[in-house]
Amino acid sequence: MSRRDRPVSPIPEKAPDEVEIITLRELLSALDTAVVELVEAPAGDDVVLESVALVDGTDLAAEIESQSPLPDLLLHVGVGKAEAVRWFDRVAQRPPGQRPRAVMSKTAVDPRALQAAARRAGVALVAVHPRARWDHVFPLVQRMLDRSRRLQTGLGDQELLATDTDLFGLAQIVAQNSGGMVSIEDAQSRVLAYSSSDESADELRMLSILGREGPRDYLRVLRKWGVFDRLRKSDEVIDVPAHPKLGTKRRLVVSIRETTEGASVSRLLGSIWVQQGDAPLTPDAADVLRGASAIAARIISRTLNAPSTEALLIQRLFGARGGGVDVPSVASALNLPVTGPAAVVGFAPTATDTAAPIGDFAESGSMLRLHASSFSRDSVATIIGDRAYVLLPRYKSANTVAAWTRQLVDQFETKRSIVLRAAIAVPVMDLGHVAGARTEVDRVLDGTAATFPEGRVTTLAESRTAVLLGEILDLVDQHPELHDPRLDALFEYDTTHASNLSESAESYLAHYGDVRSAAAAVQVHPNTLRYRIRRVEEIVGVDLQDASDRLLLELQLTLRRRRDREKPAT
Repeated sequence: MSRRDRPVSPIPEKAPDEVEIITLRELLSALDTAVVELVEAPAGDDVVLESVALVDGTDLAAEIESQSPLPDLLLHVGVGKAEAVRWFDRVAQRPPGQRPRAVMSKTAVDPRALQAAARRAGVALVAVHPRARWDHVFPLVQRMLDRSRRLQTGLGDQELLATDTDLFGLAQIVAQNSGGMVSIEDAQSRVLAYSSSDESADELRMLSILGREGPRDYLRVLRKWGVFDRLRKSDEVIDVPAHPKLGTKRRLVVSIRETTEGASVSRLLGSIWVQQGDAPLTPDAADVLRGASAIAARIISRTLNAPSTEALLIQRLFGARGGGVDVPSVASALNLPVTGPAAVVGFAPTATDTAAPIGDFAESGSMLRLHASSFSRDSVATIIGDRAYVLLPRYKSANTVAAWTRQLVDQFETKRSIVLRAAIAVPVMDLGHVAGARTEVDRVLDGTAATFPEGRVTTLAESRTAVLLGEILDLVDQHPELHDPRLDALFEYDTTHASNLSESAESYLAHYGDVRSAAAAVQVHPNTLRYRIRRVEEIVGVDLQDASDRLLLELQLTLRRRRDREKPAT
């Protein structure tokens, strides 16, 4: 049987009773030497890793002062060498069981003093390439550890678990059978998995697995050659020649496509690239890619169409997908404290944010999770519908949560052009109240939409008037018998006579009956406004000196204006 006739082997599955753990050696092997390098391992590289957190310079002191054990793996983001050395020396004073097992640092590319400090602390030190993106490295690490934790707790269907590890395994198989170096990308050209690299890897490959965009000149060449168009339109294996001037080597690439039964057009899910090294690719490399494309399509489709067990647990924790969770089991599976205090933060794109639709917001989930984990290593995040939610256990104070939320909202706007509103629920006393807290932040996000940008980041306590008034208007709007038909005559009069009596009445009510202030707001003489108010009283049949009539008219006018705003544009 030729290789053309042989299917690409699937990834071997674990036996149901086989417990999978992730060691430092296995993690580093998956991330590749192009991204990470082990520079110090006092206890060897077979230490088991079960938890990870991302910390910056401001978090270091709080982490070390904590009396609880530190996560197994810490990613030092923006931590200087001198600061890191001092931190390792303080870690060395903690009991061995309360120390991390490994630290990843970009400072470690010039190890010396840092390496000695890590050795004294008995902690492995991993150098991260200076050009690697933390928002690329961190999700890869976290997903691998999440897979190990889920398998150990017996959660979920084996087929639903560890999509990323399956893709890494597929990349290795394709590399072995094609004789090249493989990377698997999604439809937005983001690297999902890759095989090991060697010295013949070109700059384009190195940049892609570091989470960076390839050289723009080369991307222009690919567009000129029609590579991207052919990937979008067909499932053929494309032979991309070397470009000596730009320093890129020959590649084969094939699209990953999902064909739905009955659909006339298949959906593009991504692509598989094979870079040729010093040796030629195997004669049947194209056939290997075709088989791998089919396997990758099943893996990626499974992820897109069926959330992982952990994702489902998190959404149920927030009250989605039927809600109802066994709190102790969820706490164990997600490594969360059962009792608080905790904070729940909800994010929603603004109605005016036409530049960045919710699809773009959903694709920014990794960025949201990255920042949340930096703020609180126990945090969990999810996107439900058109909103994102974050649970922040063990927060320091409500003020720090608010400050972090405002900073994140600003960063989404400046870096992603996504304008967000946010609502905070604090304190959440235990995991059983998370779903209720999500309901609270939804009330705030619903009730403050009309007050943007004043309600950019708020809480129910700060915006209770707007929230309650909005909910009262919702209740009135849902019951036609509570609509006052007398207002129809007022709006009909305005339409027939090209007048603005309703606007004058709203100004009069908004200024508490102060005729001069109300007249100035609508730019008429006070006597003109007095005449208009008398006409409103006559047409509607109310007495605006009566408090009940004033309250009813203001409520009905507000409801009518809101319905007019919500009418679709014609």
